[in-house]
Amino acid sequence: MTVLRLDPAEARRLAVRAQLLDAPRPADLLAVVRGLTLLQIDPIAAVAPSADLILWSRLGRAYRPAQLQLALERDRTLFEHNAMVRPMEDLALHLPAMAAWPAREAPREWLRANDRFRRDVLERLGAAGPLLSREIPDTSAVPWRSTGWTDSRNVTQMLEFLMLRGEVAVAGRRGRQRLWDLAERVYPAGTPVLSPEEAHRRRTARRLRSLGIVRAGAPGTPAEPLAVGEVGVEAAVEGVPGTWRVDPEALGRPFAGRTVLLSPFDRLVHDRARIRDLFGFEYTLEMYKPRAARRWGYFALPVLHGDRLIGKVDAAADRRSGTFTVSAVHEDVPFPPSTAEAVQEQLEDLAAWLGLRVSRGG
Repeated sequence: MTVLRLDPAEARRLAVRAQLLDAPRPADLLAVVRGLTLLQIDPIAAVAPSADLILWSRLGRAYRPAQLQLALERDRTLFEHNAMVRPMEDLALHLPAMAAWPAREAPREWLRANDRFRRDVLERLGAAGPLLSREIPDTSAVPWRSTGWTDSRNVTQMLEFLMLRGEVAVAGRRGRQRLWDLAERVYPAGTPVLSPEEAHRRRTARRLRSLGIVRAGAPGTPAEPLAVGEVGVEAAVEGVPGTWRVDPEALGRPFAGRTVLLSPFDRLVHDRARIRDLFGFEYTLEMYKPRAARRWGYFALPVLHGDRLIGKVDAAADRRSGTFTVSAVHEDVPFPPSTAEAVQEQLEDLAAWLGLRVSRGG
């Protein structure tokens, strides 16, 4: 089999185009989520909630967070599942995995021991949903034991498990807290039934299309793996060891880049090994490090310029003072004046979108 040969610039451009970070910008919210296949939800909002920041990076100031809420709660064009927002049209690709969950014995055993509790939760939601977790009584027979934050949080754990098996769904949010309801009242009727094999094949193809280029055998996470198997074509990148899988439909397209600030959870930079190999870019999210051990900042925003990742911005939104405080702009290589100007324009644009003014901190 012939192995496709790519130079590093084309490999980078495949990744940037696939993530809708080239020019021109995509048209609307649904187009973005379709292209990316998912938005990761994370509670850290040093600048803005990650899903909103990712959408701003694609749509610019035209995007408003209320649009995401409407798409999830009123229009139902998107759905939230396992801390990811996905297009509702992709629901069929995930239902077989829900039907097969859980594979591990510990949750199976806990659900068996708490079958009455499970039915109580479903009955309460059926009668009064959507509800917050605190509005559902804990009737568990056996508490959930964990070394993590869910230890003895039995209602939350039951809801999480019932979500993973497709019996309940996130119907919306009250502030940052999830509202739960029966899945049949959130997911549309008539969703196609796919075999597990067909669903897996389509999900894998969608994943490769959204990333453009993936290292063969990349692991990812249980919630969203990176591996794409034999989908796409095999490729080698000049000067980079190992093999890759590439979306063949993305090859040969023209490229026009732009300058943009990214969330640390952005899918372009999510795979740290990939950005090191393809972009020569070193990045670590440092919010869990002591202040003295940080090189770039608590929630440093990677800077994309054309097809290169060129630096990090240490910034935070201070809504009490009305400022978007930029403590430092870390240049991986010295910025020429035109690049420095483009980065400054993005800082001003992000601050304006947040309704804040730029302030230089130290």
